[in-house]
Amino acid sequence: MFNFAISMVLPPWTGSDAMVATPRFEITVEPQYLPADSVPEQRIFTFAYFVTIRNIGQVTAQLVARHWVIEDASGGLDEVRGLGVVGQQPLLRPGEFFAYNSTARIRSPIGSMHGRYLFVTEDAEAVNAPIPLFSLRAEGSGSDPGRGVLH
Repeated sequence: MFNFAISMVLPPWTGSDAMVATPRFEITVEPQYLPADSVPEQRIFTFAYFVTIRNIGQVTAQLVARHWVIEDASGGLDEVRGLGVVGQQPLLRPGEFFAYNSTARIRSPIGSMHGRYLFVTEDAEAVNAPIPLFSLRAEGSGSDPGRGVLH
């Protein structure tokens, strides 16, 4: 079992009206290989991923949709789009966070995920929050995934 954390802080908008408060989010993801739910002989590698989304801005925003891109080393690509996360559309006030976990299956012991969340502010502004690329690595795949933070 391994942990790998990433974190991304979106910079404030610096357009012509710099006084407008803009949502900022810190997104942390920790993937974990699930050997009990994997069948390597059949090219099934299952991973859990634990996500924490923190509103570090000054504007309340609601997570309304997600888009994940899941890739594996054998060339497989899967995209997942949908409303909310794990059946919820959390409303995050400044300083609040939401945490959830889910799973993904790939067809090789090494892969990656990235994506974005769509938020809508209390002023009905749409905001895309990118989820940075992170690695999926099954234990014994030949490399140490380590633990790190990406800013």
